[in-house]
Amino acid sequence: ADLAAPPHWRTLDFISDLHLQASEPATAQAWRKFLEDTRADALFILGDLFVAWPGDDELHEAGFASDCASALRRLAQRCDVFFMHGNRDFLLRDGFTQATGARLLDDPTVLAFAGQRYLLSHGDALCLGDTDYLRFRAQVRDPQWQQQLLARPLSERRALAASLRAQSEDRKRIGASYADVDADEARSWLEAARAATLIHGHTHRPGEHHLGAGLRRIVLSDWDLAAQPPRAQVLRVTAAGPQRIALA
Repeated sequence: ADLAAPPHWRTLDFISDLHLQASEPATAQAWRKFLEDTRADALFILGDLFVAWPGDDELHEAGFASDCASALRRLAQRCDVFFMHGNRDFLLRDGFTQATGARLLDDPTVLAFAGQRYLLSHGDALCLGDTDYLRFRAQVRDPQWQQQLLARPLSERRALAASLRAQSEDRKRIGASYADVDADEARSWLEAARAATLIHGHTHRPGEHHLGAGLRRIVLSDWDLAAQPPRAQVLRVTAAGPQRIALA
């Protein structure tokens, strides 16, 4: 997919992997403050805004998810907001966008801005070494599978989300390693998109990697204000190029 920046855009902010949840209030508070403070013309959320998303009917009840949607809606009244699915919020659909004013982006999307072409992705599809996850991804991104899951009661979907979170935490505790983005695949994507820079999240390994032939990938930071040291970064892109902004 292609997205051409309108002429009035001067500053773009990119974030991903916040994993918002009620049990992590410091991260949620930092995110809300960022929404209030940013003067960007557009915000791009490249996946995993929430630690899990059981379905848009989560917004039918007052609580944490509804409060987050209200914060995004306030931001969308003064800047453009875009959202791309991650590996944790793949069930987020039109109900969320209608409640927030955000627009869904395909993964990947080419953004034309300030004379440059940026390739945007969550990044999980590029981790070719994580074969177990890619099988899981293929299953949960299947429209028929999603339709069948969303037909189940919200309470069951919440329980499934909690189970998946617990499995993820178990992997962290035993020190399981996660595959990184495959450099050859990243180069292929960039060449096909005629873009020089890939911006993605997912790996929780913020940095910049040069891929040769003038190509590079920029990895967004995850957010965890309870960590030591705390993590919260925004990638701010202007006509001068990308710059990391530390919020913690």
